[in-house]
Amino acid sequence: MSLFSLDGQVAIITGSSRGIGKAIAERMAEHGAKVVISSRKKPPCDEVADAINAKHGPNTAISVPANISSKDDLQALVDATMAAFGKVTTLVCNAASNPYYGPMAGIADDQFSKILANNVIANHWLIQMTAPQMITRQEGSIIIVSSIGGLRGSPIIGAYNVSKAADFQLARNLAVEFGPHNVRVNCIAPGLVRTDFARALWENPDTLKRATSGTPLKRIGEPDEIAGAAVYLASKASSFMTGQALVVDGGATVT
Repeated sequence: MSLFSLDGQVAIITGSSRGIGKAIAERMAEHGAKVVISSRKKPPCDEVADAINAKHGPNTAISVPANISSKDDLQALVDATMAAFGKVTTLVCNAASNPYYGPMAGIADDQFSKILANNVIANHWLIQMTAPQMITRQEGSIIIVSSIGGLRGSPIIGAYNVSKAADFQLARNLAVEFGPHNVRVNCIAPGLVRTDFARALWENPDTLKRATSGTPLKRIGEPDEIAGAAVYLASKASSFMTGQALVVDGGATVT
């Protein structure tokens, strides 16, 4: 079996109707996994699941819409996955929100609370819901899509960066807790990627120039360039890796 085979795996990927999450779902299905497509709106989820099933065969993907701010929605997502596939072997916490751009002095309390709730607490909820059956089976991989923002300061996305730094620690702490049960927890830390979520950063020519001028590859990333890291972290190829942050940023953090 290939080191990167995902045959027999079942992956929940939040925020997978577009961008990085969609690319991860497509590549995981390509490597043999059953995938669960989830975001807030049903039609985009159905569209992605239908396309994956058309390419890789029926029952490769299912669509289960869920709002990450709703604990009930997330439990329903896990319950639907268990009903359809009988297990969850891989959880990809990819969905996130950032309702505020600007100095932290100007952020409203409800905006800051939403960022922390959706980017950290929702991940905690989903992990609580899926980890027990991974622990029982003595096998599983939990992947949190964080950001290089969690490693740096910023004058415009400071609160978002705080939440992403918290995700790094969430992975480290849970790696310690779950490690004895062969359940691994890691983060992916993308740099600037061409997604709708990050449009405010790359669509502005001045911001784009600042972001790429000191980056060795001199460009921003594409969603599919993050997907390979998720396949790696879900596969046997990464079986001795836990509690880590895999940076995929075109070299932005080395300069």
